[in-house]
This record gives sequence, structure tokens and C-alpha cells, in this order.
Amino acid sequence: MTKAELVETVSKVSDLTRKHSEVIVDAVFSSIIDALQRGDKIELRGFGSFRVRRRGSRTGRNPKTGAGVVVPAKKVPHFKPGKELRELINRR
Repeated sequence: MTKAELVETVSKVSDLTRKHSEVIVDAVFSSIIDALQRGDKIELRGFGSFRVRRRGSRTGRNPKTGAGVVVPAKKVPHFKPGKELRELINRR
């Protein structure tokens, strides 16, 4: 599902205009991103949780030359699905 398809679905379900639905979807995504940038954990009961994980630096390998390359430490977003979401997906 693309963002446009999500906006369309919200528009149909809520009887709002497409533009209002797009504002709502953008606001939700922005809120999630802002919270993750602050280091907060986001928990949506029944759906799942988002948080930031830290990956340490490591030595990678250039596949073309085989030479070692230092990959710096970084933060990555992580999503853990909730129990209800897992059960709904596996029910079908």
C-alpha cells in the first residue's frame, strides 16, 4: 500500500475530503518521526511499537574489490508488531 492509497482509504472511511485525509496522514507520520528523533518509543496498542535502535560500527567488505570498509555507527528505526496484529495476519 502506498501513501496515496492510505490517504484514499482514510478519505473513504471517514467521509473527509482527500485533502483533509492527506493532512491527517501526514500529521501521523510527522508525529511518529518527531518522536523517534527525540528517542521516544511509540506504542500503538494492538498494532505494534516503534523505537530507535543503535547499530555499532563494524568492518564491512567492498563486494567489488574485497577490501575492508569501516561502516560507521548509526541509528535505525525498528518496528515490532503487536500480538493482535500478528494474530490477525496469521488467521487467514
